Amino acid sequence: MPLNIDDVLTERTPRNGEFRDNARYAQALKKTAMLSPNWERMTDLQRESCERIFGKLGRILAGDPDYADHWDDIAGYARLVSKDLERGAQC
Repeated sequence: MPLNIDDVLTERTPRNGEFRDNARYAQALKKTAMLSPNWERMTDLQRESCERIFGKLGRILAGDPDYADHWDDIAGYARLVSKDLERGAQC
């Protein structure tokens, strides 16, 4: 049976919140972060991790804050940066 994207979106909205709200919260976090003097000195990996974390925070704020997967994803993105720093790598 082919994937019906409307069904997927309907199913996930209670968990992830309305996308319009999610986007508004995530974009506000991104705009704030970009005002930081550290934003430009961060590596691509660090900035991308922050942006993905902000997206997950948007889902938490707009949707279900008790959904553990949102929090696990945030921990995962942070761990990717930590592992990169442990290796001494710079993107």
